[in-house]
Amino acid sequence: MSKAVALFSGGLDSMLAARLVMDQGVEVIALHFITPFFGYKNKGREQEAADEFFEKYGIRSMVVDVSEDYIAMVRNPKYGYGKNFNPCIDCKIFMMQRAKKVMEEIGADFVVTGEVLGQRPMSQRIDALRIVERDSGLTGYLLRPLSAKLLKPTLPEENGLVDREKLMDISGRARRRQMELAESFGISDYQTPAGGCLLTDPIISKRIEILLKESENVEVGDVQILGVGRHFTLEGGTLYVGRNKDDNARLANLARSGDYTLKAKERPGPLALFRGVPDEDALLLSARIVARYADADEKDEVAVGILPVGGQESAVTVLPADAVGLDALRSKY
Repeated sequence: MSKAVALFSGGLDSMLAARLVMDQGVEVIALHFITPFFGYKNKGREQEAADEFFEKYGIRSMVVDVSEDYIAMVRNPKYGYGKNFNPCIDCKIFMMQRAKKVMEEIGADFVVTGEVLGQRPMSQRIDALRIVERDSGLTGYLLRPLSAKLLKPTLPEENGLVDREKLMDISGRARRRQMELAESFGISDYQTPAGGCLLTDPIISKRIEILLKESENVEVGDVQILGVGRHFTLEGGTLYVGRNKDDNARLANLARSGDYTLKAKERPGPLALFRGVPDEDALLLSARIVARYADADEKDEVAVGILPVGGQESAVTVLPADAVGLDALRSKY
């Protein structure tokens, strides 16, 4: 039996590409990447995620964290960025190179992706597809089942490992044919085709760009926090204020040594996290901002707990910050 490594985002196209090849009797091992920009919800639950993929879609998978190397790639992509801060061509090359390495390690015959000709303006043009194949070292071994009949035959097709006639000729941005194919496979539970990469988000990607340009040493947590809550630029650092329960939980999980967490003590309200080196005035202003978003009247004094991570909590009683002054502190991005 022939064997293939399939890049698997969890989205519809990658799922269908894997299933098309599996239906021809090829053993498929799906490769699902974790980075700070996509897939990070599966960090720490890699085996659970792999089990879910198999239960939902019948696809065996490996869930792999490539965060540090991926951040390094984003800093300096050979082929530049798209509309925002998304290095789509370099991203594809990065993932294909990893897939090639796994292919060689497990003795697989080729690599499968869910790319569709013409679906993405930067990375799925015909010239971009050729660049990705060449620069990843997968020339001849990179099969794109959804658009295969529109592309040059690959070695697995020429060698009879897969039947080209059973592959597809999909192109463009419409998803009707993919949805019909999913229905034929009996698959209805799949992600909507809306991307999900933070590097394509116009607001968050700008924050990421600023972070990477201003900081030489960037950790995964530095990137993750950029997509959480309201951001306020204060003296000595940044205050992140949760907008809902999910934000509060994420900020609590992202708190690390040197950070401060703040929360109203006797009223419902958000969790906030200060990252940086604040002086006493910055912490006091942070407490007033937290009070502003707590369940309190503008003229009510609010007790706010301030906890240095790993240290002892203190409390201050403050009036909520003025709304006009607050807007001036909101991060532009």
